[in-house]
Order: sequence, then structure tokens, then C-alpha cells
Amino acid sequence: MKKIISLAIWLTSLFVFSQNYNVEYPQDTNKKTEIKLSVTSLIAIAAFDASYERLVNEGTSYGISVFLNTDKNNDIDFSKEFSITPYYRWFFSEKTFARGFFVEGFGVLNTVEDSYYEKFYDSPINNFSSNRIDKTLVRFALGVSVGGKFIVRNGFTTEVFLGIGRNLLGDTTAVEYASENIIGRGGVSLGYRF
Repeated sequence: MKKIISLAIWLTSLFVFSQNYNVEYPQDTNKKTEIKLSVTSLIAIAAFDASYERLVNEGTSYGISVFLNTDKNNDIDFSKEFSITPYYRWFFSEKTFARGFFVEGFGVLNTVEDSYYEKFYDSPINNFSSNRIDKTLVRFALGVSVGGKFIVRNGFTTEVFLGIGRNLLGDTTAVEYASENIIGRGGVSLGYRF
């Protein structure tokens, strides 16, 4: 709970900061494309997570992220293997070009590795046995995120965001707990605007 409160305070201060210190950078209006790499995914779970974002105008952008889990033997219990995430963002800074506090709507087509044990009765031995079955689930989720984007004069970008969504389509009945249908999105990304 303390982490959630700290994040809320940080995002609020980010919003206040972006509203009080709006500075218009003329070079931003000609740069409408960004490429980004999530350092959070790379460091925490050794996964490749890259994004492409296109700025529509000073207040909106759209993009797509591709996630690929490259470490199959990691110590963290992370079952997501692959995802494609299209998103659309609304920025709330009035005098800057697609920077500061934003709200995002996203969709995620994701694959998850799931395993379960199938029990059967072995009559000659007169006891139960089980086989482990591994299965790949393909699902689609919708969700929302909030965050902030910071841009250095020479075009380098940093963004911090956090979001939540729910799997709505695909194999959502095979999960053991209802909370497994919840999907998170977030992290810290570094990129370049050109």
C-alpha cells in the first residue's frame, strides 16, 4: 500500500511540475517519431521490450510495443512469453509538444506459458499418478496507463508509466485464479525522438 501511495504522490508531483514549467521547444514540432527500449524489462527479467511511437499533434500520439521474453530460465516467476501492445496517449501539457503527464489506452495480444497436472488412476499399482502438461495461452486484454514523459533538448526521451488491464478474449478460463486474467503494463523506457 505504501508503494501505491508513493507512486500516486510521485505522479501528482510530476503533473504539477509539468504544468508549472511548460517551456516550448521549437525543435520538437519537427520531430514526430520516437523509438524506445524498456530498461525495466531488460534488467528485471532479461526481456526485450521495444516501442515505436508517432506523435499526431502536441496533445496525442499512438504507438506499438513488442515484448519478447528472452530468458526462459529466469529466477522470477514470469509467464508472459510474447506480446504486441498498440496504444494511444493523451498528453495534458498545454505548451509543450507531447511531453509531461499522459493517460494511455492500450490493448495487448499476449501469449502466456501455463502448466497444470493431469491426474489419472493407475489400476495395476492402485494409486493416482499425474502428468505435467505445458500449454501456451493466447489472450487479448484492454487497459489504461498513466505516466510522464521527459525530453532532453537533443531528442533523448525518458518515460515512466504504470497501467493495468484485463484479459477479455482468448483462453481466459484455463487460469487457476481470477487474478491471472489481470495484466500489468509499466516501467521505465529510454528512447530517442527524431
